[in-house]
Amino acid sequence: VGDLLSGEIQQIERGKIVVMLNKFREAEAIIPYREQNHREDYKQGEPIRAVLKKLEDTPKGPRLVLSRGDAMFVKALFKLEVPEMQQGIVEIRAASREVGSRTKIAVFSKDDSIDPVGACVGLKGSRVQAVVQELGGERIDIVPWSTDPERFAKLALAPAKVARVFSDPATKTIQAVVDEDQLSLAIGRNGQNVRLASELTEWKIDLYSSREWLERGGEMPLFAPLPEEGDEGGDVKLSDLEGLPPATVAVLEAGGYGTLNDILDLDRDDFLKLPGIAPEEADRIMKLIDELTFDGSDGEGTTASA
Repeated sequence: VGDLLSGEIQQIERGKIVVMLNKFREAEAIIPYREQNHREDYKQGEPIRAVLKKLEDTPKGPRLVLSRGDAMFVKALFKLEVPEMQQGIVEIRAASREVGSRTKIAVFSKDDSIDPVGACVGLKGSRVQAVVQELGGERIDIVPWSTDPERFAKLALAPAKVARVFSDPATKTIQAVVDEDQLSLAIGRNGQNVRLASELTEWKIDLYSSREWLERGGEMPLFAPLPEEGDEGGDVKLSDLEGLPPATVAVLEAGGYGTLNDILDLDRDDFLKLPGIAPEEADRIMKLIDELTFDGSDGEGTTASA
């Protein structure tokens, strides 16, 4: 369980994918519908890789249940690309995933001289980009793992920068305060960033803007509501971003994307579907998003987004 296996799609029946593995050719191997990435197209005869999620006993013998939708698949791909993981020096201690959209992983190094985030990113991003390509462009946030829940929550909310953090161990609740211009990044599109951060840390995370925190007199109630989904808070209009030509902004706005938060979790193919966006312009937008969502060392450890 947890091993990366490769094979060929033998057939697709009633939603499940039957795989002929390169190894264990006599064993039945399937990818159930719930374990698939539904942004991917699968065709008979194509090569495929997936992680072994579990073994099932059937009257016909053992059945291997594979997955491309589990966070375990992302872990297996990183292990393939990162020699330090194969050597047991760097580990993925936690992972959270929304399939086809975004994954967060928390990494740890047993050797203080090796930066676990840098090891996963690779030279010029080569290692993480290999994983992103296998996942069809899924965004990946890589953060250091920590035993300190406040520090871990602060790191997990990357690419947003968190000003202050408070914790209540009795309820496993974190209250995180962010500046106005970081609120949209902290929340993420439809609440995705804070949701994945909460799953990664296994703590409930409540977000507050610095203005809201000051209005409360600096005292944080234990059970304060999260900002409503869709609250743009300190979001930035695309027309205010340097690096986006007015013509590109106009096309994006015509497609219903008016702010940075709107485009944060889109991939290259999403932009190419918009009339008037050429491949070069899609690449320019993706590069701009990467620049705006990369968070280097700030005294809390290095984090990276890809």
